[in-house]
Amino acid sequence: MPSKRNAHGSDVTSLFANVSGRATLLTPGADKIIFTQGDPANSVFYIEKGKVKVTVLSPEGKKAVLAILNSGEFFGEGCLTDHPQRLATVSTMTACQIVRLEKAAVIRLLHEDRTFSEIFMSFLLERNIRVEEDLTDQLFNSSEKRLARILLLLAKFGKAGKPELVIPKVSQETLAQMVGTTRGRVNTFMNKFRHLGFIEYDGDIKVHSSLLNVILHD
Repeated sequence: MPSKRNAHGSDVTSLFANVSGRATLLTPGADKIIFTQGDPANSVFYIEKGKVKVTVLSPEGKKAVLAILNSGEFFGEGCLTDHPQRLATVSTMTACQIVRLEKAAVIRLLHEDRTFSEIFMSFLLERNIRVEEDLTDQLFNSSEKRLARILLLLAKFGKAGKPELVIPKVSQETLAQMVGTTRGRVNTFMNKFRHLGFIEYDGDIKVHSSLLNVILHD
């Protein structure tokens, strides 16, 4: 498996060497389902390369995008709470390299490997902060500001390292599900951002730091 360094500078993939036989490298292409809402929850996944989308379906059939995750992130950690079923569906947005770790192997690493434990706890804390920020955003900000924040997050503004600037193709429907609005409103906002020079939009999305103005000013 290729190595991947996290924000702490640790070679995360090398930590999986201690779980030989319980770590499997998956190489799905784009638009492939990793697991589906309601499936048995028995493993944790680590993204070495690529992007995945986390979605949830309500009993009424309404679909929402909870998150888009990038390389260096975990998902499926809900199995560690002894919840028997997956609470969401995860599918690939690009070709990916993903490590699947059996639940028992992750529990053992958390107990026996301090470095892995620190990395994993850091991930959980950052995820919790992100959830709180998302809730605050949903409660108090307009759809336009929520869309701007999502685009900046996808471009990794504010994270360690340089922003990606260019976001691989994300459909307006997916953005609408993340924002909690209609595709038509997303289209209106995207055209406005492009007209103001905040983004360049032609399939891929190029995000400029000036998009921060949408969030910082009323």
